[in-house]
Amino acid sequence: MTFETDRHHTGVSQPFTMSETTASRKKAGPIEWTGLAVLALPPALLGLDMTLLYLALPALAGDLRPSSTQALWIMDAYGFMIAGFLITMGTLGDRIGRRRLLMIGATAFGAASVLAAFSPTANTLIAARAVLGVAGATLMPSTLALISNMFLQPSQRALAIGVWATMFALGMALGPLVGGILLSHYWWGSAFLVALPVVAIVLIAGPWLLPEYRAPASGRFDLPSVALSLATILPVAYFVKESAKTGLTPVAVLALMTGVICGAIFVRRQRSLSSPLLDVQLFGNGTFSAALGILLFGLVGVGGAMLLVTQYLQLVLDLPPVIAGLWMGPPAFMMIVAGIGAPLLARKIRPAFVMAGSLAISAIGYLLLATLAWMPGLTPVTIGYALVYLGLGTIAALGTDLVVGATPPEKAGSASAMSESVQELGIALGVALFGSLTTLVYRNAIFERLSYDLPQDVFAAFADSLWAASTVATPVAQDLIVGAKASFVAGMSASAAIAAVGVVVLSILCAWSLRRVPKLK
Repeated sequence: MTFETDRHHTGVSQPFTMSETTASRKKAGPIEWTGLAVLALPPALLGLDMTLLYLALPALAGDLRPSSTQALWIMDAYGFMIAGFLITMGTLGDRIGRRRLLMIGATAFGAASVLAAFSPTANTLIAARAVLGVAGATLMPSTLALISNMFLQPSQRALAIGVWATMFALGMALGPLVGGILLSHYWWGSAFLVALPVVAIVLIAGPWLLPEYRAPASGRFDLPSVALSLATILPVAYFVKESAKTGLTPVAVLALMTGVICGAIFVRRQRSLSSPLLDVQLFGNGTFSAALGILLFGLVGVGGAMLLVTQYLQLVLDLPPVIAGLWMGPPAFMMIVAGIGAPLLARKIRPAFVMAGSLAISAIGYLLLATLAWMPGLTPVTIGYALVYLGLGTIAALGTDLVVGATPPEKAGSASAMSESVQELGIALGVALFGSLTTLVYRNAIFERLSYDLPQDVFAAFADSLWAASTVATPVAQDLIVGAKASFVAGMSASAAIAAVGVVVLSILCAWSLRRVPKLK
């Protein structure tokens, strides 16, 4: 099979064969490492954009006055579209060119950011957030697949992916700080305009520093498969989010059943196509499947911890968002250390054991979070969350590298999309599962503290969640808030303890399932 690549910025498209690429293993030079700096910007932007909105929501709600349903869609439209279009965009990049798709997606992301910043109505903002999600779905698989083209040596590729993976967490950690500064000086729309400098750098530097890669002989782009993938992923994503908010409602269950049925049809269609949207035969590779599973279940714990720790800092310790964001700095630093250090360590020790060891350490972090009911305060929550992020950085770097490295170059975009999809799903499942468990424990504990002669609005708020309870400003509510905080911490501790057990099991499975993967060279 023949593929095409632009030999960096020569502007000349030259054919090469798979065997030539694999055999050369050319060592990456200054151009590739400078190009990595460009490729690291989109994941940082997506992480920043995620946490910025949480701070901007109260201000934009006061201006646009969305209904409760509109407010939910303002938050969720972005995530739904990213989840729904990742696989489609990953495969599309393989076919039309990964750099080209990155340029198109970056342009669309910049335009949608301007639309979001100056949205006159809630519905306009929802539409802009949906477009941002579709554009965001082009950025992650395109950048990750391009890294696999630029860094052919396994050890260099793993290190590059480690740098790339840490940038998302760094963006999330900086979100509250950057958002606090912007919102203290400008209007809520400024939070969306942060994307413009990043988009400008990608559009200007990308054509000079990034190679083009496409597989023109990959066949027709199957639009029914795109529709089936959306009909699979979007209902499942809706089920996860809706069940976390309202439990197993009939609508949520119907959405799950729809997604499962469409998923079965999707898989059957992919097996019958000569050029499938997703090559399901990739799952026959043991390393590919095992690495995806570790990413999925590893991110479940991280998603739950992310939700609970941010609430603990702001609702239990009463830290303002900017200060809470600063305390997220040490965990983000630990992820950077792990993301860069793990690929270097994997040159001496097999990746399976590096990942398993870091997961075991992160289990200690979950146990520290489980002790907050007895040892409250900033120190245990910061150390515990930092250890959780140490495990995240390791599996994000090495796990993603194993997924991409286990696939041929012409499938790198599709593999990158799968890696991103399972991580998105893992975080969503973690939020749903551990959020629901914490809420269940909270409600059981708080009902023992509530009296039925309380005002109806106070009773309903405290029975709902700590977040709702913290919005009630009455003398009787102030007397009950200490008990509500204790009830939340009890639920958080139970969730963290279960996560610790799950991560220990995952560590053992990781060491066993990937034990034959050699050290990086």
